Amino acid sequence: MYLLGEQPTYATRLISRLQNIPAQLLDGLAPSGEPVKFAQVNGLSDLEPANHLFLIKHGLLHASVDGRPLFYLQEGDLVGMRQGLDLPECRYESDEPVELLPYRRAEVFRHIHESEKRQELLLQYLIGQTALLSDALVRLKPHDVRPVTGFKHFAVGDELIRQGEDADHVFIIIEGHAEAQVGGQKVGDVCKDEIFGAMAVFTREKRSATVVATQPCTVMIIPKDQFLSLMYSTPRIAHNLIESMARRIDLLNKEVTQLRQHTKP
Repeated sequence: MYLLGEQPTYATRLISRLQNIPAQLLDGLAPSGEPVKFAQVNGLSDLEPANHLFLIKHGLLHASVDGRPLFYLQEGDLVGMRQGLDLPECRYESDEPVELLPYRRAEVFRHIHESEKRQELLLQYLIGQTALLSDALVRLKPHDVRPVTGFKHFAVGDELIRQGEDADHVFIIIEGHAEAQVGGQKVGDVCKDEIFGAMAVFTREKRSATVVATQPCTVMIIPKDQFLSLMYSTPRIAHNLIESMARRIDLLNKEVTQLRQHTKP
């Protein structure tokens, strides 16, 4: 997915990474039929079966919402993710030949849910696209009404979040590395592509740790309402994230126990 208009370098890098995810999600799943070919497209939603998703094999689709051009999809993108949602119609058009590979929607999501890795990839794909759209909105709005969302850069030593602060956002490191600290003591690493800050959003408590950049970082910032909405609408992804956080908590507990044993007289 490419947004129309000029975009910053970090958005271009994220788009490039997201572009590779659909093929990984569909790996091992056979298409439901032969490729569907169009000489041109004028409102794809009128032509595609409602129970299918399509992988763009060749061509380019321009997407508009409420008649306003917003983004375009290219080879490797998935079409049909918005079906079944009570949203304004997203209209796809193209003046050039387009070739689509069909997959049954139910089979796609069943295939994804069978693999923890594919579940995590789908979460990255959905959050990544949401962040791109949020970032575009931020850059379009006047400075005095811009929300704190999108992407942010941190230098080495900068605090990404601080222990004791309110939890209004969830974060993903797009580039770089950081470490989590409690009371000035390191309790874990926060690596590239890792989601952090979600625990306090779920518990509605203050931040339990400070996260400090150990390398220059680019961080995706997701408002908690958007993040919770995604979790509630996709229970299996939420379950997978909770399992991941539980494993991280168990690891931190073991590290704290070891530290206490080493500090005993």
